[in-house]
Formats: sequence, C-alpha cells, structure tokens
Amino acid sequence: MRENFDAALAALLKHEGGFVNHPKDPGGMTNLGVTKATWEAYLGKQVTEDDMRNLTPYVVAPLYKTRYWDAVKGDDLPAGVDLCVFDCAVNSGPGRAIRLLQQTVGVTDDGLLGPATLKAIQSKAVQEVIEGFTDHRQKFLERLPTFGDFGKGWTRRVVEVEDQSKRLA
Repeated sequence: MRENFDAALAALLKHEGGFVNHPKDPGGMTNLGVTKATWEAYLGKQVTEDDMRNLTPYVVAPLYKTRYWDAVKGDDLPAGVDLCVFDCAVNSGPGRAIRLLQQTVGVTDDGLLGPATLKAIQSKAVQEVIEGFTDHRQKFLERLPTFGDFGKGWTRRVVEVEDQSKRLA
C-alpha cells in the first residue's frame, strides 16, 4: 500500500544494519543494505569506501523506493504483502521476489507483476499470501550456496519479516 513505504523501509533498515564488507558476501561492500555496485549504478558514477560509509537512511530512501518498492509495485500490494515482497526484493532482486509471489498465488512466474498476479493476490487471504510467500522465500534461500555462511541470519530475518508483515496486515 502506498502509505506503507516509510514503515516498510524502517523495518528493512533494522535488518540491513550499517557498513559491512564481508569477504564471503557476494554483494561486497554494503551499507544500509545498499551494495557499492548498486549505489554506483544508481548514481551513475564510482564511489569510494568513505562515500559508502557515509550513507544515511534519508540518502538511500529514494533508491529503495525506485529500485525495489516501485519495481514490485508495493503501492498496489495489500498491507503486509508489500513488506515481505519488498524485503525479499532488496535481498534477492525484484524479479526473484515477484516470481516467488507468483508461485505463491499460483500464476505463471514470469517475474512481471501485472493484472493477473494482482487479481490472484486479491483472491486469497492476506495472511495466506504472507505465509506462502515466506515459505517459498525460505526454501529459495536454503538452496543458495552461501546458506551455510548466512542462513541463520537470513532465517531469522524471514521469520521477523513474516511477523511484521502479519502485523501490518
């Protein structure tokens, strides 16, 4: 829902934390969940480590809105579903998040959130969509080769996002 972006972003940023540069993280240098490569692509120029360390929620909010929230049509999703799909989009990409949502509601998983997907979402109970989406997301994460390194934190996040999504609903 349109009015949920700020709350969804605040929930997301609680999970994303601050600056990290973990050698096993395929995203590399990251701050507030924004990788260096994503930030550079968004700005259209190279950035330094200092630039990355100095990111603030206010500065990254427009990126999150355009690259993730708008990409998964967060304004058009029911309250609660918007948060869990948005959070997944940030971690796994908007296309993956949409495909997992489409698998959840039983439509062709083409990664394009159109009228058929929105209609299928509306035909189900919001709690059912949230729970189904969470299940699909967790199974996807468990298949990743880095699950052994990051799986405990990912699983905790998925559970917390599910709880937050149900409260929003």
